Amino acid sequence: MRNILYVVLAMLLSAAAMTAYAADKNEKMETNKIKLKIGEQTFTATLVDNSSTKALKEMLAKGDVTVEMEDYANMEKVGPLGASLPRNDKHTTTSAGDLILYQGRYLVIYYDPNTWSFTRLGKIDNVSRSELLAALGRGDVTVTLSLD
Repeated sequence: MRNILYVVLAMLLSAAAMTAYAADKNEKMETNKIKLKIGEQTFTATLVDNSSTKALKEMLAKGDVTVEMEDYANMEKVGPLGASLPRNDKHTTTSAGDLILYQGRYLVIYYDPNTWSFTRLGKIDNVSRSELLAALGRGDVTVTLSLD
């Protein structure tokens, strides 16, 4: 009888641990925040609610995503995400800190304005243009995205 109680107790503890793990994973997926590591600095960004950001969060739930970005037209850093996400393109004017999905497969971080048909992903929180430029530097930069 005692052995049966131990087995039942072990099963209950195992189920509780699995439920806690699933709840933590779902909570991270539910957030509208992500982290961006640019060089030695880490920023948070607030995501908009669309199918593109849902797909991005699903991608990040599997692990961090590193994007090799290059400067384009003295207004943005752009690099391939490594996968295509759903597009929600709308006529958009960007500003410093905007996170944009271009052609469904490129991450763009704007530091100067531009107007085009883009999919808005979100915006880096509490960062000025000068702080963003200092972090992004000149030329190529590596950016790592993760769930907050």
